[in-house]
Amino acid sequence: MTLQSSVIPGPVLDDRDWQQLRDDLVRRIPVYTPEWTDHNASDPGITLIELFAHLAEGVLFRFNQIPEATRLAWLNLLQIPPRPATPAKAMVALSTAQSAGVLVPLGAELAAGKLPFESETEVTAWPLSVRALAKARAATPDPDTEPEAHAFALRAIDSLGDGPVNPAYYEARTLDPEGAGEPVDFTTTVDGTLWIAVLGERGAELARLADATLNIGFVPTAEVPALADVSACPGVGAGGPRYAVEWRISTATFDGDEPRYRALAVVGDTTAGLTREGVVRLRLPPAGVAVGDFPVDDPDRLGTGALPPVLAAPDQAKLLFWLRAFRVDGTGIGAVSWVGVNAVQALQARTARPELVGTGSGQPGQRLRLAQRPVLVDSLALEVEEADGWQPWQTVDGFHASGPLDRHYVLDPVAGEVVFGDGIRGAPPPLGARVRAVRYRVGGGAAGNVAAGAIDKVVAIGGVKAKNALPAYGGGDAESLAAALGRIPLELRVRDRAVTAEDFRALARAVPGVARAECLPRVDPAHLGVEAAGVVSVVVWPANDPAHPNAPLPDRRLLRAVCEYLDARRLVTTELYVIPPVYRPVAVTVGLQAKPGYGIDAVRRWVETVIRQYLAPLPPYGPGGEGWPLGRRVHGPELEAAALQVEGVEYLEGLEVAERVTATDGSVSWVSGTVVLAAHEVVELVTISVTQGAPAAVGADLPPPPTTDEQGQPAAPVPVPVLRDEC
Repeated sequence: MTLQSSVIPGPVLDDRDWQQLRDDLVRRIPVYTPEWTDHNASDPGITLIELFAHLAEGVLFRFNQIPEATRLAWLNLLQIPPRPATPAKAMVALSTAQSAGVLVPLGAELAAGKLPFESETEVTAWPLSVRALAKARAATPDPDTEPEAHAFALRAIDSLGDGPVNPAYYEARTLDPEGAGEPVDFTTTVDGTLWIAVLGERGAELARLADATLNIGFVPTAEVPALADVSACPGVGAGGPRYAVEWRISTATFDGDEPRYRALAVVGDTTAGLTREGVVRLRLPPAGVAVGDFPVDDPDRLGTGALPPVLAAPDQAKLLFWLRAFRVDGTGIGAVSWVGVNAVQALQARTARPELVGTGSGQPGQRLRLAQRPVLVDSLALEVEEADGWQPWQTVDGFHASGPLDRHYVLDPVAGEVVFGDGIRGAPPPLGARVRAVRYRVGGGAAGNVAAGAIDKVVAIGGVKAKNALPAYGGGDAESLAAALGRIPLELRVRDRAVTAEDFRALARAVPGVARAECLPRVDPAHLGVEAAGVVSVVVWPANDPAHPNAPLPDRRLLRAVCEYLDARRLVTTELYVIPPVYRPVAVTVGLQAKPGYGIDAVRRWVETVIRQYLAPLPPYGPGGEGWPLGRRVHGPELEAAALQVEGVEYLEGLEVAERVTATDGSVSWVSGTVVLAAHEVVELVTISVTQGAPAAVGADLPPPPTTDEQGQPAAPVPVPVLRDEC
């Protein structure tokens, strides 16, 4: 049997009325009883047929009113429950004025209004704040235009000694502690170091921080990586690349002329070596170890060499000590959006109290319901009382691989139900055995994606305030019943395994936040155009990208989420890449004549809208409603056909398509004609001009694309600050 790629019909399963039923039955009379020739209403047989049609119409009406519970039963029979809600995540910074610090335990409740969040780690809030700085490369000061900056740089070089100096000029870039400013790219630094100034706020005492633990929150930018920078999905549980990071603290002492730093012990790191969002837990030195800023007699030497960058005067007055972090292998940390102290990751969830779920009946397929729902996946800890005490049972996706003695159960997180085995696949709870839920969490939904600053309360813990500098992300609502019913053919065909190209495409779209996904077999993003056996690249488009509405791009979080989801479902022999789309910029100009009686402005706007939607990359737009296909050429006559569908267009004076071409010298030109895309490319409509009469020149009103300058630095440079006054 061949499965058709169609959705299950809606609730109207049979829409025939009385007349249609009667006529259908009358047409069947010659087939079964040819001798019956009187089909008039006066015939008694016709009267019986009309009576049957009347009764059947009532049955069909009730049949079409199948309740939602029945449709849910279909999903349960197929073991295809609706997908559960996903909880939002946020990085939260705590603050306090108590000099002794306040312990906020694991699972502490935070709140954004009435929406609960829970802390994912333990944190001691200290009366501290931080400033994160980078020694970003800067151009050599010009003695003619910047005489003061040039003179200071010369004095700084002279303060380093009489030997030869290879200066590496830099400007101190400070990361906005509120998370509202521009990110700082630490790949442009002269020393590859993240500098963190720890400032004492009201009530801060350096002596109380001896042997204390600091939670440093780290949030890299979620910028879209280039194709050549995309790494293969690491596999289940690998969690991506990890780097060794050295953390050091300033000791306020010198080793000769060089400042001395002390290595710090890292007691916890969820950032995987400053590669992703997380918290680094640092153990500060014990009492008796000198900690503080470096005293420098010569003001010209401030910020040079291994000395920290210069702080602003208000921050310098509150400075306690410096932290510095760098990767051991010398690789750059990358662009960073926020760094904070007293940080903790929070999940939009609430832990339910332990509860007695029920008692075992010894019957196959027993179902027990939890008191609260929806339940977060992998959060339930279930135990069954047996002869030798309470025994933990394990949650599984299904009983296909379960034996008769395996303590397995299946959780329906949306309904909050626990389903046990039948004694052949999975053991049922013994008769009379009590079943308890030791721990589980409830929550999730798109409402958890709160704005920055919305999480502002720590429940039941006094003297502590909370604030999320960046918006929460990742929350998604549970799947609707209609969507779950429409997913049945896909589930029967894919069975949660990624083998074919369509499997990868369908499974990637199941990840919350993905609007479109395409599979490119045998394509390695680092070697485009060369067929790579065993390699699969999945192109992902986000459902929302306010920064690039015409050409949406996924951030690193979404790419990582798709990677983790597909990693658990791909073949072991498949090398998988999850990549962003590559856009080819094009411009379109249209000249038209409107029909008499139609306003030219309205017709122009409609033509522009139709072409934008026709070239859009996301569903429900595009030629086939799935977005513009990968590798499909942009052909002028095809767009003309779309424009002529607009009511009010008499005819087109002309339509021109052009692509933007950047020469080696940086100059930009527009080349008219059919735009041929590579197999991995999709179109981006940069501009469109619709005029009455002849079409305008293509791309005439577009500014050139921004360019960046790369400045190389000689080996073994010595950082030298460049102080420029800003008005």
